[in-house]
Amino acid sequence: MFIDYVEITVIGGNGGNGLVSFRTEKYVPKGGPDGGDGGKGGNIVIRADENISTLHDFNYRREFNGGHGERGGSSLRSGRHGDDCIIPVPVGTIIKDLSSGEVIADLSQMGQSVIAAFGGRGGKGNDHFKSSVNRAPRKATPGKEGECRKISMELKLLADVGIVGLPNAGKSTLISRISSARPKIADYPFTTLSPVLGIVKYRDYRSFVMADIPGLVEGASEGKGLGINFLKHIERTSVLLYLIDIVNQDVENTFRQLQKELKSYNPGLLSKPFLVALNKIDTGIQDLHGVAFLESNGIAPNPISAISGQGLPQLIELLSERVEHSRQSIR
Repeated sequence: MFIDYVEITVIGGNGGNGLVSFRTEKYVPKGGPDGGDGGKGGNIVIRADENISTLHDFNYRREFNGGHGERGGSSLRSGRHGDDCIIPVPVGTIIKDLSSGEVIADLSQMGQSVIAAFGGRGGKGNDHFKSSVNRAPRKATPGKEGECRKISMELKLLADVGIVGLPNAGKSTLISRISSARPKIADYPFTTLSPVLGIVKYRDYRSFVMADIPGLVEGASEGKGLGINFLKHIERTSVLLYLIDIVNQDVENTFRQLQKELKSYNPGLLSKPFLVALNKIDTGIQDLHGVAFLESNGIAPNPISAISGQGLPQLIELLSERVEHSRQSIR
């Protein structure tokens, strides 16, 4: 199961108490205070890990605690610090504070991490409170409680190219033909129930990541169909590929509908570089009006057949050029 949103509670470890203690060594008269400080509580650290692809495990555990610091010891020995709790999450996870709505971190790179809840400070031992007028203080402070926060974690997939299209446009077939991804393929709508990532190789050992987003239906941006749950994943892509089935879909109306849904969700999506691919040309059917519409708007249609492979090498080359240009623009 693909899980891309969870809410959890993170609690930093409590700090250890400071100690009231006095030196009692033989032959050392009037020994002074020697109580040590308590150890610091462990932090809750969230770290991006490329070996994890879903937030599924958080369905079974919703609370994470840092280790508690230990009490200070005699002879000015500090207590042991509590262990940090390291939480691995997929690359592309956005972490928010539920109470304030503040974005704590956007973990978009492997190994990137953030402290989601700090452990409490350790208390001070009585050695800190000695003075010229109080040579034997019997005072120490307790450790502080660790920070407690309720946070949300939302996964937005990181891909170079996102395929958008209506159900049964051939998205799953396309990504299975040009990458190693093996999504479910069938002749009924919504066979893709979660995003699928595939690595497309081109030229000399170069590659880009393509995402097959579940089919969009009219009103997807308002919660209809499955699209609303996955439109957010398109935001992280660099290039969009509009895939239109020329056999069962009107090219002009379909293109307008797809752009309308993207704009309703996030107008910025329309500013992304894109290509339009007209699928199933192996049937011999042509939508001349639709082709003319695209060309009149300065859009070059790319006729392909995901089944037979016609036009796929050319499409990969065009996509790779746009991906390379996008990568260079953000360096």
